[in-house]
Amino acid sequence: MTPVGYWDLPDLVRLKGDPRAFALMLGGVRTPVQTAEDLAHDIRDWGRHGHGMWAVRARRGQFLGITALMHRPDGRGVALRFAFLPQAWGLGLASETASAALTYGHDAAGLERIVAVAREDNLGSLQVLGSIGMFRAGEFNRNGNLMIVYQSVKTGKAG
Repeated sequence: MTPVGYWDLPDLVRLKGDPRAFALMLGGVRTPVQTAEDLAHDIRDWGRHGHGMWAVRARRGQFLGITALMHRPDGRGVALRFAFLPQAWGLGLASETASAALTYGHDAAGLERIVAVAREDNLGSLQVLGSIGMFRAGEFNRNGNLMIVYQSVKTGKAG
């Protein structure tokens, strides 16, 4: 996992333009122009907040997907997000990278609460969120779809 940079744009265009990988994400499938605009925002987030989007690559450098800690536009807080190209599904990468991002968010970025939102029919994402220790904290309706809100709250250190 490495913070995204402009060199990731071709891979991000491929990921965010693939409806199998991105249709259920907030904002849905993105055009190349939208993806470039998103990337500029993602790079700024690292400087402003000390967290943002990571590109996930295989050891040999092959782009597999993304994991991120991003401020939700609906005010629900900083959200854990992840999306992978179909060829990377089923390898455990979503759980591994989401867990690493959650740890980073709490320990390095100092975030006390991190949320994640997934459609109720996105069973893969719901399974990942539960497997990394996030718990169901609510729900809401968006465009006729029931959205499940998960959260992780940093526990205090014993002293």
